[in-house]
Order: sequence, then structure tokens, then C-alpha cells
Amino acid sequence: MPMNNPATADSSLSVLGLIADASWLVQAVILILFLASIISWFMIDRKRSSFKRYANIANDFEEEFWSGGEMTRIYQKWSAEGIPEGIANIFIAGYREYNRLAQKSNVGRSDMVDGVHRSMRVALSREIDHLETNLSFLATVGSISPYVGLFGTVWGIMNSFIQLGAQQQVTIATVAPGIAEALIATAMGLFAAIPAVIAYNRFAHQAEKLTTRYEVFMEEFVSIVSRQDIVKRV
Repeated sequence: MPMNNPATADSSLSVLGLIADASWLVQAVILILFLASIISWFMIDRKRSSFKRYANIANDFEEEFWSGGEMTRIYQKWSAEGIPEGIANIFIAGYREYNRLAQKSNVGRSDMVDGVHRSMRVALSREIDHLETNLSFLATVGSISPYVGLFGTVWGIMNSFIQLGAQQQVTIATVAPGIAEALIATAMGLFAAIPAVIAYNRFAHQAEKLTTRYEVFMEEFVSIVSRQDIVKRV
């Protein structure tokens, strides 16, 4: 009486073996989720580095700005460091507009304050766009990956039961491989979704904190510009 080789049975029930024996649609679902997971981890690493950089820039700039240094010197220093980022870019935009308007004798105080505020608001919008880059992708992966994996699972289980209907005798050994390969799609969906959801929530919170920090600085700088302009005209 022939006997099954245990090594062959074990290899066919391994994760890679089950994926290799799965239907083409289940394999496609697993591949899509795997690629989505790889891209998500790549974006998570990049966003982590960028948020750390923006936080360091904000800390260094605010420490120098509120230490009582001359604005012209601060402007020249941060402008000379290549493309400004974060809070430094907002300051440079506002100070550049202030210098431009201050050279005109027919510009009123309210017009100067409004001009500086508009320039800083435009720079703030650009910085918010930078902070929120790729967050929508992480949110999408986190929200739809479980459903994509569930679709692969339902399809795999459906095919398994269709094949079992043509057999006269059904045992656990005949049912288990089809169910297992279908459930791999669900596991892959969770594997892609969970890190994306955690990263999105963390980065969204950090983006909100930095945005609030930028807005507070912008309002304080506009207030400083207004006071300096009043003193200048008295």
C-alpha cells in the first residue's frame, strides 16, 4: 500500500507551497498586497526621516530666533543654507516680503502686515503639503488592504468548495490546503494594513503638531512686524 512522503506533505503545506498552489487570482491578490506593503515601508522610512528633519529645523531655528538675534542676520544665514525647509521657509518668505514693502514709502501699516501675512500663509500651505505627502497612500493601504485580502480569501474558499463538490469523499486532508491558501490572502492584507494604519496615525499627529507650531510662529512674526512698523513710523 503506497504511503505519502512526510517531507512532501510538509513542503506542500508550507506558506510558499500554498501560495504556489493557489489560484492565479489569489496569487495576484497576495502579490498586490506584498508590493503595497513594501512601498508602505519605504514611505514610512522616508516620512520618519523627513519629520525628524523638520522637527530639528524648527528647534534650531526657534532657539536662534527667540534668543534675540538680529533678523537680518538670521535671514541671511538661513537663506544661504540652500533650499529652506519648514519653519525657516515661512520666516524667509515673510521677511523677504517685509523688506520689499518697507522700501516703499506709500505702503501703509495694515497693507504691510497683510502682505507679510499672505506671503507666510502661501509658504505655510506649501509646507503643509510637504508634511502630508504620501500620507494619503498610507491611509489607502491601511483602509482597503484587509478588504482586498478578504476578497482573495472568499475567492479561494469558493474555488476550494467547487473542487470539493466533484469529489466523492471529503476529509480534512482535502479541505485544509484550499482553506489555508485562501486565508493567507487575509493574513497578507492585515500584514500590509496594520503598519500603514499605525504609521498614518503617527505621522498625521506629527504633521498636526508641526502645522500648529508653524501657525503660531507665523502669527507671532506678523505681530513683531506690526510693532516694528509702528515704531518706525512714529
